[in-house]
Amino acid sequence: MTEKEKAALGYLYNANYDKEILADISRCNDICFEFNKLRPSDRGAQEKLLRQIFGKAGESPVVNAPFWCDYGYNTTVGDNFFANRNCQILDGGKITFGDNVFIAPNCCFTTAEHALDPDQRKEGLEAALPITVGSNVWIGAGSTILGGVTIGDNSVIGAGSVVTKDIPSGVIAVGVPCRVMREITEADKDRYPRRQ
Repeated sequence: MTEKEKAALGYLYNANYDKEILADISRCNDICFEFNKLRPSDRGAQEKLLRQIFGKAGESPVVNAPFWCDYGYNTTVGDNFFANRNCQILDGGKITFGDNVFIAPNCCFTTAEHALDPDQRKEGLEAALPITVGSNVWIGAGSTILGGVTIGDNSVIGAGSVVTKDIPSGVIAVGVPCRVMREITEADKDRYPRRQ
């Protein structure tokens, strides 16, 4: 069994010394490097490179540089995906974003779980746990989403949160570790003033 096959099945795998994995990361990092050198106004060229990075992308993906991703092919983004500056996606495992996901600056999505045993860690062994982010989710600035987590549709993750466990649909969750504060209600439509 290859190291990539082990990773896909959730087993410990060699992420640091396997030539195939290192080549995959190098390929994705090179594309990210090219992406990060583009003019911010060149959305057409950015989208073209994003489609080379992501395994699958829906309509109108937008990412503001700088942006870094490990593999790319393990990440799927839905329609109207938006990630602001300094987004990091460490996708040794599958990461799935639904439609209309908004990610504020300085967020990290990491599927990596390094071995706790120091000898295994020294060997380069880690596991990759998937992340699923539903549709219509807003991730606040400086948040970290860890592997093995699902965030339900229509939820908001408050700034600076560390999401270590599943978050249900339709809630505001915040903190370290991230916890549900309350449900999103009809009253939230009036939270900010609107001009007619």
